[in-house]
Amino acid sequence: MNFYSRSLSKLIDELSRLPGIGRKTAQRLAFYIIDMPKEDVSNLSNAILEAKENLRYCTVCYNFTDGDLCNVCSDKTRDPSTICVVSDPRDVVAMEKTREYHGLYHVLHGVISPMDGVGPEDIKIKELLERIKNNDIKEIILATNPDIEGEATAMYIAKLIKPFGIKVTRIAHGVPVGGDLEYTDVVTLSRALEGRREM
Repeated sequence: MNFYSRSLSKLIDELSRLPGIGRKTAQRLAFYIIDMPKEDVSNLSNAILEAKENLRYCTVCYNFTDGDLCNVCSDKTRDPSTICVVSDPRDVVAMEKTREYHGLYHVLHGVISPMDGVGPEDIKIKELLERIKNNDIKEIILATNPDIEGEATAMYIAKLIKPFGIKVTRIAHGVPVGGDLEYTDVVTLSRALEGRREM
């Protein structure tokens, strides 16, 4: 038996579809939203719609941006000869929090995962190779997660880049195997970046 009105049930159902939000958390959020002033609810819904409508990929690195270039790619103080390859835009945020890296990024938007039907052509590897061909790149840092898919993706990319004669490094393992960069503390991530190794 459903104890909630149709509108409240729909709100709970939609919230519970979000990653990491179970039914109980969705219920708490729904009741919180219902108790919020109407103006705050309107601001929240407008922020969600605005993000969905305005966010797009940076034309250089494929990070999220409101314009053509993201904040990193438009920053002239960054080192354009170094590219840190990550699997997700959240990894850019994690790396930036270390304040140790001063180059550019390339966001793959996924990793190679045959079990999930994701091949090299489904992520931004071709675009990375184009950047390398068209720019004076001296180092590629592979900073995919240290799990099976992340390691496989890093090895695949390293093999593709080898003919270019560019230095290819992998972040060191201070990052736990099977862990996600976005959940790694700043000190561990800084040490992993400092201790990267050539591939």
